[in-house]
Amino acid sequence: MRREERWSGVAGAVSRGVLFVLGLAAAAGCLAWWGIASRAGAMTTLTSETRELNTPTVAVIRPKAGAPEERVVLPGNLQAFADAPIYARINGYLRRRLVDMGTRVKAGQLLAEIDAPELEQQLQQARADLATAEANLRLAQVTADRYRELVKTESVTQQDADNAAGALEARKASVESARHNVQRFDQLQAFTRIYAPIDGVVTVRNTDVGALIDPGASGGAARELFHIASTGRLRVFVNLPQRFSRVARKGLAADLTLAEYPGRRYGAVLVRTSEAIDVASRTLLAELEVDNATGELLPGAFVQVSFKLPTAASTWVLPVNAVIFRGDGVRVAVVQRDSTVVMTPVTLGRDFGTEVEVLDGIGADTIVVVSPPDSLVDKQLVRVFQNNGGSGTDTGAAPGTGRAR
Repeated sequence: MRREERWSGVAGAVSRGVLFVLGLAAAAGCLAWWGIASRAGAMTTLTSETRELNTPTVAVIRPKAGAPEERVVLPGNLQAFADAPIYARINGYLRRRLVDMGTRVKAGQLLAEIDAPELEQQLQQARADLATAEANLRLAQVTADRYRELVKTESVTQQDADNAAGALEARKASVESARHNVQRFDQLQAFTRIYAPIDGVVTVRNTDVGALIDPGASGGAARELFHIASTGRLRVFVNLPQRFSRVARKGLAADLTLAEYPGRRYGAVLVRTSEAIDVASRTLLAELEVDNATGELLPGAFVQVSFKLPTAASTWVLPVNAVIFRGDGVRVAVVQRDSTVVMTPVTLGRDFGTEVEVLDGIGADTIVVVSPPDSLVDKQLVRVFQNNGGSGTDTGAAPGTGRAR
């Protein structure tokens, strides 16, 4: 009985020892599993955080559509519609001057008178020569008629009658010559009075009463007496770059601005072009007309000519900081639907300062990175920064992109 109790106690002690060992083993296993799991979780978290830190966060924007019309501003020159320098045709002294610089005149208005006494004497001499020629003609006519009758009675020879007829024809020619000479001096005398050839304003006055007038007939340099400019309408000359020559057609409207009239615009219309590109400047000379009934615009002034030209194709506008300039050309970083970027080549147009025109390479649905980092490369994964209150940032740029933390 005691032996059985002894063996029963031993068996219970062994069972308790085994259980204790098993418990220790289980505790060690749990501890090992917890350590491995903790390390694996930490590694996963570290990997995730490392990947997240290595994924750049970028702001994006959609390109704006360019204007259907392209505004081009070019320098231009105002010129009078008609410009007339006034010179004298005869020698003499200025007797009267009726206008001065700035005087508005009408066509046919008397400007000045020239005193030319030598011309008056030459006219009188020409008239006397005409009277002499006419007297000789009358005598030749009587002689020719007499010889014509005498030859019938054979009182004179036929030779004498022919000589008389020839003398008559010569006297007729002398009369015509003297008459035209008188007319010439009459016309020259008319040039002693100087008239305005056009309506306009006197822009130059280079003579005064008593000044010697030399038309340059004696070999000296002719001097301009007056200069008249017609300013009711003005011509505007502007050089259009070659790329705009295709739209420079008659009737194209433009606006003129001047520094002395800030905020004011004057309408002008293109009336003609040179129909040829200048080889030196590669520009097309265009002429416009502008109404100047008020006289505010002055010939010779510098103006800015603004054209609205239709564009041939759709263009897009991006901020300057969205464009990447690299050795292989101009690029923009375009975000794809899988949140990767593609370095897309583009063709630039005009530079607007803070924005730039893009002619080719992007479209309306293109998502472009703004201020891309220098380390950004093709096919790189990015996270889109969603700025709900910012301007130009597209919050729905690409599916699967997360909010930046």
